[in-house]
Order: sequence, then structure tokens, then C-alpha cells
Amino acid sequence: MVAVDEVLEKLSTVIDPDLKKDIVSMGMIKDIELVNDNLKFTLELTTPACPFNVEIEDDVRRAIGEITGLKNFDMNVTAKVMEGRSLDADTGMATVKNIIGVASGKGGVGKSTVSLNLALALSQTGAKVGLLDADIYGPSIPLMLGMKDGYMQVDDNKLQPAESNGLKVVSFGFFAEQSHQAAIYRGPIISGILKQFLVDTNWADLDYLIVDLPPGTGDIPLTLAQTIPITGILIVTTPQDVASNVATKALGMFAKLNVPIIGVVENMSHFVCPDCDKMHHIFGEGGAKKISEDFKIPFLGEIPLNSGIMSGSDLGKPIMITTPDSPSANAFRTSAKNIAAQCSILAARLQEATEPAIEAAGKSA
Repeated sequence: MVAVDEVLEKLSTVIDPDLKKDIVSMGMIKDIELVNDNLKFTLELTTPACPFNVEIEDDVRRAIGEITGLKNFDMNVTAKVMEGRSLDADTGMATVKNIIGVASGKGGVGKSTVSLNLALALSQTGAKVGLLDADIYGPSIPLMLGMKDGYMQVDDNKLQPAESNGLKVVSFGFFAEQSHQAAIYRGPIISGILKQFLVDTNWADLDYLIVDLPPGTGDIPLTLAQTIPITGILIVTTPQDVASNVATKALGMFAKLNVPIIGVVENMSHFVCPDCDKMHHIFGEGGAKKISEDFKIPFLGEIPLNSGIMSGSDLGKPIMITTPDSPSANAFRTSAKNIAAQCSILAARLQEATEPAIEAAGKSA
């Protein structure tokens, strides 16, 4: 007869490649049933967007296959996104597991386009995703989603996000007075608007909230970093030296504020000629990888230069929706999975940091 302990011992040989821990100690094995050598259990992955999910599933099947005497096994695979921020310290947004600020040192690097398509890529894995357009002066997300006439309602003193393609979306661009005139507000007012969008919005249960920050190191990035606990910051840059050099200033600011850096994504990385299939580095090469090496942060992906990405954004037709099998969409998908993996790593570190404190409190009591 096969014993449950034998099953757990075999499963403990399966290591999560990102977290560097075995799946049993991580609590990823649930609801084990072993009756007459017939095994049934649930494998609960840390995120539906993990780049190693298939590998982990295959390793589990291999480990179970090594158990002598087992007649049959049934594995149910689910995913539960880990909490990459301290929810206890954030009563206003306690149902949002991860908040990812997307920042850049300068404008013109396609940060909003990257934010939108990464949010869509995460949503397409089955994760619950929100997108906050935090550029009060120049909100562009409604246009990119084809929601120029969209609006947000207020129920029970809470803003209700608009919805599009599975995303919960909040943007200053939804307000009627922004349709025909520029926003002219001083810093304190801008900070107040962002705080309202964050804590006075009914985000419901979200796995990831992507916050598209305005470029630079002004009031809004500072407000986000200082108002609520966030999982971390994603830096978007291009291969150009000027863009990568300016991006380091944003990195420096968030480092001073002790905000984790999730990693860096390079947009407009290269162009693949449709006729000769050759790769051309139009804007230079290696800017994001140099940032990754210099600051010892993860390099999470490179998005090719593609006219379809920009034209799709202008027409309200994101490339993740219109051509999901294109090389550009696959690049966004790869980057999104890498970002989700880094969020799980940060969540595991947060969990490790809080567990000793809990144990110490229990002993002192």
C-alpha cells in the first residue's frame, strides 16, 4: 500500500524554478486523497502567468510516476496569485494582491502602450487585472482601448471602474471635462486625484493592478510610492543611450524610497524586416540589458518595433487583442509572465520576512 508520506516525499523533490523551494513546503499541494492506491490532489500554482507552470506540472507527473504500487492519479491544476505587498498595512486596497507601477525616465518610450498590453497579457492567463492610467495631464489609455466615450460611475461613494477586454480600467480621461481641454493642476491636487483613484475605487478582488505612471520623477510617482504599499516598479526604456541614462534617474528615486524594482523591459528593441527576416537595431542596442547589469535588476523582456502596435493603439485596437499570435504579442506575453514570476519572488520574500516576526510575537506572548 502507498502511504501519503511517500507521496509527499516524492513531491518535495519538485522545485519551483523561480522561488527555489519545493512545492510541498510552499503549500502548493492541496486536498490529497489516497484510497486503495488511487491518488487525487490539487496542484495550486503561485500565478496562472508563471513561465514555468508547464515545467512544474511535468516534474510533478515525473515524481508521481516514480512511486511503486500507485494504480492511478488525478491531478487538478489551479493557480492562486501570491500577495506581493503587505495587505494588513493597506485597509483601503486590501483586496488588491499586487500593485505594479510602470515608470520611465522620459516620455516617448511607449510606456503606456507597454502598460496596456502587459495588463492584457496578464488578463489572458486568467488573472484578475486592473489598469490605472495615472497620467493626469495626458491620459491615453481610454484612446488606446477604444473607450473615448467611456465613463465611470459612483456607487456607495466609490468609483466603479470601466471594463474593457477583461480589464478594470480607471483614467482621468473618462471625465467629460478632459475631452476638449488640457488638465491644468498643481502638484497637491494631482496627488489628491491619484489617491482617490487608488483608495476610493471599487477595484474588487484583483491579482494585479498595473499603474501607468507619467514619465519622470514628479509628484505622481512619489505619491504612489508614499501612499500605499506596492509590490514594485517596472522600468520601461528603449535601447537609446539617452533613454536608458534618464531611466537610471527613476531607478535612483525609487531606490531612495525603498521601493522594490521588479525589473526592466526594453521597448522598440529591434525591427525585423518582413522581406529579408533580418533583425535591425534601429535605436541602438543593449540599453535595457546594461541597466539590468549595472543595477542588478531582472531584464524581463524586449518588445520589437512594430508599426501595428502604434497604429493599433491609435485606433483603440491593442495588438494583444487584434493579433494575439504575432511576434509582438508573444513578446508582451513573455514579458508579462516574467513580471508575474518576479511578483511571486517578491511575495515569497515578504512572506519570509513576516514569518519570523509572527513566530517571535507568539513566543513573547
